[in-house]
Amino acid sequence: MALGTNHIITTEVPNFIPELWSDEVIAAYKSNLVLGGLVRKLNHRGKKGDTIRVPTPTRGAASDKAAQTQVTLQEHGTDAGLIISIDKHKEYSRLIEDIVSVQALESLRSFYTDDAGYAIAKQVDQDLWIEMFNTGSASLVNTGNVLETASTFDEIREGDGTIWDETASTDISDAGIRTFVKLLDDVDAPMMGRVMAVPTIVKFDLLGLNRFTEQAFVGEVGAGNSIRNGYVGDVYGMDVYVTTNSPIVEDSSANEDNIAGVCFQADGMALVEQLGVRSQTQYKQEYLADLFTSDMLYGVKALRDSSIVTFVVPTT
Repeated sequence: MALGTNHIITTEVPNFIPELWSDEVIAAYKSNLVLGGLVRKLNHRGKKGDTIRVPTPTRGAASDKAAQTQVTLQEHGTDAGLIISIDKHKEYSRLIEDIVSVQALESLRSFYTDDAGYAIAKQVDQDLWIEMFNTGSASLVNTGNVLETASTFDEIREGDGTIWDETASTDISDAGIRTFVKLLDDVDAPMMGRVMAVPTIVKFDLLGLNRFTEQAFVGEVGAGNSIRNGYVGDVYGMDVYVTTNSPIVEDSSANEDNIAGVCFQADGMALVEQLGVRSQTQYKQEYLADLFTSDMLYGVKALRDSSIVTFVVPTT
């Protein structure tokens, strides 16, 4: 039986048809997140509260057991704990008018979803960099992904492993990397989960050293070789990741000639996600447009300052 000609078809109700913005934004977010994928991630999604308290018990020591005597009890001590504040709410929004939705190519939407994921991932990375460089007594202020000196540094290293004198820095070196490893060893940081996040200039320097690219040293073959895919590889048991989001670090004369790198154990830094990357669209009739917004609610905190070794190298 014929139903007539007044059928409602998809082209007549485009604003009532949901689109898979969220999945696309999350995929772009994950592909652009460097530090966030390397640190310890605490899932707080769907839970209430604006802070998380992390226990920080002190380690005990083994005691001699004498014959016919009771065991030695370990003192627990005061556990002040660490407070992680969930205080960062970032959003990315676009208002897309109907004429654009109708006339623009589908690639425009792909750009928006990719750009949203990149923008939020970049902000998370920046917040992690700031927290890492403000461990201990260090005090640096972030302005547009430039860390400005404020009052004190807390043993920020140079590329050769020496403590930065707050002026010019030195290039990354084999001795410097071994110094970073020793600093982690000295505080009993676990061997597993150690990584380095470095700027592109460090990758450039490392790829110029036979020690880090020859198969005899790297132990990689085929597609895993650093020369073929640009991955710096494993250095003294640490995976090396390259990021274009390393902040510039000003020296004591406000010169922006230094760029940041970090060597750390994954449990030294935490990223808490209370609201993961979420994407929503809403039709705004008063504007005859779709409002597209992606947002995220999270917090970052250094859990073990001693398991984080920050360093600077020259920008060129």
